[in-house]
Amino acid sequence: MARIMDRPEFRSKTPPMTFAADTLAHVAIHAMSAKNYGAAVIVDRDNKPTGIVTERDFMRRLLDNGLDPRTTPLSQIMTRELRVAQPDDNIMDWVRQMSNERFRHVPIVDESGRLVNIMSQGDFVSYTWPELLTQVKDRAVETFSSKYQLFYIAGAIALYTLIMITVLRLT
Repeated sequence: MARIMDRPEFRSKTPPMTFAADTLAHVAIHAMSAKNYGAAVIVDRDNKPTGIVTERDFMRRLLDNGLDPRTTPLSQIMTRELRVAQPDDNIMDWVRQMSNERFRHVPIVDESGRLVNIMSQGDFVSYTWPELLTQVKDRAVETFSSKYQLFYIAGAIALYTLIMITVLRLT
């Protein structure tokens, strides 16, 4: 089982950007833009996550609703239905959940529920590609190992060759 904490990204990332719930949206937007962060975690006094705010939240919940970034606190626009992972959770379980439920960032908390990191789908991509390629290779071997399948492949190649010869003679 590949654990989140085994990923190099988990160990090498800079600390997640955090804000208090009463921080004004324009302050968060400026800080996130300056450091090129796509998400920030809203934490309480004990550094326990209470929400998350993403670029999408700013667009959909702030701008699309005509709210003023200079007077709107993050508590009004943050995503409250927060999913959090543990460092020893299985990566693939989270990749599937993030993909199926359409969210891109998952805060990582310690055994006390305190924020230790945040991982994005992009952080998991380098792990999932080799696994996906292995699965594709295995499926291809299964599919094309049958003599019947090889007959169709050989036939398709022969047909393509005949078409190309005909086309070349006509030109």
